[in-house]
Amino acid sequence: MTNQELIQLYYKHFNSQNWDGMLSLVADSIAHEPNQGEPRIGIDKFKEFLEKMDECYEEKLTDMIFYSESTGQKFACEFIVNGKYKKGEEGLPEAHGQTYILPASAFLTVENGKICRVTTNYNLEKWIELVS
Repeated sequence: MTNQELIQLYYKHFNSQNWDGMLSLVADSIAHEPNQGEPRIGIDKFKEFLEKMDECYEEKLTDMIFYSESTGQKFACEFIVNGKYKKGEEGLPEAHGQTYILPASAFLTVENGKICRVTTNYNLEKWIELVS
């Protein structure tokens, strides 16, 4: 499997809510750098993040476009998040099943056949506006 196919499979697992499939593609030392807050380092923290996401949100990504640089180790992906806000989180608006459509992007690095970094970007203020 090429690194680009690995990235595409990662997002295929995301869209099918196959969290174990996603976890199988990331390095034990994965660095997950969210839009807001401190990075999560390590597969255990990334797994906790996926569990929280599954509890609070239902999301599908569409209109995905993948980019890579010349070494085939660094990738970017832009997409549209089509979501449902299921359960509120501290510091965010109350959840009552609001839906949202929001552009977002991610930057990923692959080393030794595993994803070792995922950095996500989206407009949090716009998301808050959409669910408020």
